[in-house]
Amino acid sequence: MRSFALIGFGAIADEMLGRLEREGDTRALNGVLVRPARLAEASRRAAGRFAVVDRIEALLELAPDMVVECAGHGAMRQFGADVLAHGTSLMCSSVGVLADRELAAGLARAARPPAELWIPSGAVAGIDGLLAARSAGLRSVTYTSVKPPPAWIGTPAEAKLAGAAASRRTVFFEGSAREAATHYPQNANVGAAIAFAGLGLERTRVRLVSDPEASGPLGVIEAEGDFGRFRFEILAYASPRNPKTSLLTAHSLLMALREGMCFALLPQLLNPR
Repeated sequence: MRSFALIGFGAIADEMLGRLEREGDTRALNGVLVRPARLAEASRRAAGRFAVVDRIEALLELAPDMVVECAGHGAMRQFGADVLAHGTSLMCSSVGVLADRELAAGLARAARPPAELWIPSGAVAGIDGLLAARSAGLRSVTYTSVKPPPAWIGTPAEAKLAGAAASRRTVFFEGSAREAATHYPQNANVGAAIAFAGLGLERTRVRLVSDPEASGPLGVIEAEGDFGRFRFEILAYASPRNPKTSLLTAHSLLMALREGMCFALLPQLLNPR
């Protein structure tokens, strides 16, 4: 596995570290970047196994092959350009933030070779199929996200699901992946990853659904084109530590680091679809 450093030391980083520890292999982890207020606590948790720093410059001085962002949209906005401008590749788990045209173009302009921006599969199955279909005549892609009503609390959907709507299956949003990322940023990462792998943010359709009978967060990808058609359903349970994060996300980052199960994005950010 290539050496890497983490931006963030929350639920995703914990799951990644736990997996590495169970396998007896934490040597590839150079260090983690945390907020200054969390430095002492994070250093205690690290127990000397890897560096803990509170400045992006200090993280880059550790010379990782890859920096992995696992701290949310704000972290990408704050540190993404610094990593790429250093010439270090960056893996982005908060893919939805790239729906911001200005930010995405700024990241692409900041990148200095050999830096690349990598997108992992995250909580999505079928990314490899979408990438292949993109060059085989892909014509339409729809992503449907179905979650129980409590999962939408704290989002703009909350007001739409008041009263009777909370007790029945309700489609409360239909639009492009870019519109979904703009209006529902907390639920944007999967839709954006699907869009970047396929037809782009404008042509990928997203449907958001509240369903009281849903047993968990269900994602459905439907694609059609000259190659034929496919449909994937993913019931991805949340991390025990963070209900907003899929348990699969941390493992997808590890597989991307180990096996290259990810795809590059910089050219697409300069010429968005």
